[in-house]
Amino acid sequence: MGYQVVAVDEIEATPDRPSVQRAIGDAAGLENVAVNLYEPEPGEPIPLAYHYHDDQEELFYVLEGRLVVETPEGDLEATRDEVVVVEPDSPQYAKNPEDASETATVLAIGAPSVDDVHPYEGEE
Repeated sequence: MGYQVVAVDEIEATPDRPSVQRAIGDAAGLENVAVNLYEPEPGEPIPLAYHYHDDQEELFYVLEGRLVVETPEGDLEATRDEVVVVEPDSPQYAKNPEDASETATVLAIGAPSVDDVHPYEGEE
C-alpha cells in the first residue's frame, strides 16, 4: 500500500506553458492518470495548441472563474463547480476568455496518462 500528501502550492509551475500549470500527477508519481492544476489569466489558454487525443479522456473542473473550450461544433463555457468533459478524438482548445475579470483555477484530469496529443487544424 502507498499513501502520500502532496502540497499543491509547493509544486513548481511547469516552464514554457501559456499559463501556470502545476503537474500534480507527476509530483505524486501517478502513472495511469494525468492530473494538472491550471491558473490561466484572462485571455490565456491552457494547452499549447488546439489539439485532440487518440485515447485520453479529459475532464476540466472549474474551481474558480470561467473556462471556454473551443470545439469544431462551437464553444462550451463552464464556471465555478462545473465540468467540461472531452472524449478521445474530440478537438479542443481550453482558455480563460479575454473578457474574464479574474484568473481561472481549473483542475484537469486525463486518463490514460499517455502522450497521444495531435494538433488540430480543421476538417481533413
